[in-house]
Amino acid sequence: MFFRSKAPEPEPTPTPQPEPRASFFTTDTEARDDFLTREQRLENLGKAAFPVRSATVLNTTTMQREKFAMDSSGGGESIKAVFNLNQVGIPEVQANWYGMQGFIGYQLCALIAQHWFVSKACLMPARDAIRKGYTLTVNDGTEVQADVLDAMAKANKRYKLNKKLVEFVKFGRVFGIRVALCVVDSTDPDYYVKPFNPDSVTPGLYRGITQIDPYWIVPELTNVSASDPGSLDFYEPTYWIVGNKRYHKSHLIIMRGPEVADILKPSYLYGGLSIPQIVYERVYAAERTANEAPQLALTKRSMIFYTDTAKALANYTKFVKKLIDWAFFRDNYGVKVADKEADKIEQHDTSLADLDAVIMSQFQLACGAVNVPSTKMMGTTPKGFNASGTYEEDSYHEELESIQTDDMEPLVDRHMVCVIRSDIAPRFGIKPFGVDCTWNPLDSLSSEEAATVNKTKAETDKVLVEIGAIDGGDVRKRLSADETSGHSGLPTLEDGDAPEATDPDAQA
Repeated sequence: MFFRSKAPEPEPTPTPQPEPRASFFTTDTEARDDFLTREQRLENLGKAAFPVRSATVLNTTTMQREKFAMDSSGGGESIKAVFNLNQVGIPEVQANWYGMQGFIGYQLCALIAQHWFVSKACLMPARDAIRKGYTLTVNDGTEVQADVLDAMAKANKRYKLNKKLVEFVKFGRVFGIRVALCVVDSTDPDYYVKPFNPDSVTPGLYRGITQIDPYWIVPELTNVSASDPGSLDFYEPTYWIVGNKRYHKSHLIIMRGPEVADILKPSYLYGGLSIPQIVYERVYAAERTANEAPQLALTKRSMIFYTDTAKALANYTKFVKKLIDWAFFRDNYGVKVADKEADKIEQHDTSLADLDAVIMSQFQLACGAVNVPSTKMMGTTPKGFNASGTYEEDSYHEELESIQTDDMEPLVDRHMVCVIRSDIAPRFGIKPFGVDCTWNPLDSLSSEEAATVNKTKAETDKVLVEIGAIDGGDVRKRLSADETSGHSGLPTLEDGDAPEATDPDAQA
């Protein structure tokens, strides 16, 4: 009996698998081998339809360019390359970020200072500090006539002292260091090499104040100042090389920004922190945030186009061309006509509420970094519960008073030493004398407040005259010297003279 083999069963028909589908953003930076490159797409389409938001950073260690997204923490040098340390007490990424906040160079400071915000942050405090002026007084017991004081004021105008003070503070904030020199045409060839001696300023040899940018000068330290941490002048340059001349530090009036630790002073060329270095990141963030406002206003309506992604990507160039055409008609207030069966379109609007507060908060952070109130810098009214701006004004005045005392006054004192010995004392035939600089109040008084102050001063003078502490001549001198008294410039009385009586009873 023959057995027939069983017929093989037919293979089951495979179940069709759904085509892979995926959504994507047109700004995705991932590239596929079957896509055209970005340069080829731009060349074919003739425009940058889908810009890639990325940044390029030069790695100075490998001298290669590294690419990463704008909101990424980014690359950069290793913290060991920054500080040459073998151990780090904080995470390396954080230490690397702080290490990149170092000295940026004087040329870059000058470039950043061109920005309107940085320029205003450097110039405004200088102008505000000098606006109310100052009073020069003689308190060493020397009798100085009013015409001598008047000649001193005219000499300061001739030498443009106020302008020099504004320039001194402005560029001191720009660079973190500013060097001023009182020029004296001395016959001694070693005049500037020797320490400054006031008696060496002879009549008619003072020429005025010159100021030098830090990239024209070179610090020079002696063995003691460079090697003895216990020295009073440790890490303080004894000489400065300006051009081909050598100047002893006592001839120079040097303004420095916030000083850094000794270990960092050589990298800062013995200067301090500059406003551009302190604020450059905050200003950039504020400007980028402000620039987002017009972009959001133009792109607040985002469109989502539902389609067969796999088929669209199969002919990528044609698909992108259709999207560009769609965007062209959409941006020109055109209407998109869609197939109700095949296409699905959604529109989402981005809310712009509180965008102004976000922008202003960024600029307020920048204002805080430069110690200038945002109400002053931006010209805006203070916001918040019961905000009057009084605290901001008082804090700003404290900053201005520090600028007057620490930065401007040393230059005024040195200038007056040279002016008195070169011009004033020889002209009037008197011995050189010292003056003190008293800064006028920064607050402006109203007419009513000024009248109240003068009344209080008059009542004080009356009490002092009655007890015999002063006499009428002393009161008259005060009135003559006080520009707010209403009797400034009143001729003073000689000893033994009495004021003319104007009251009829007094004349009788």
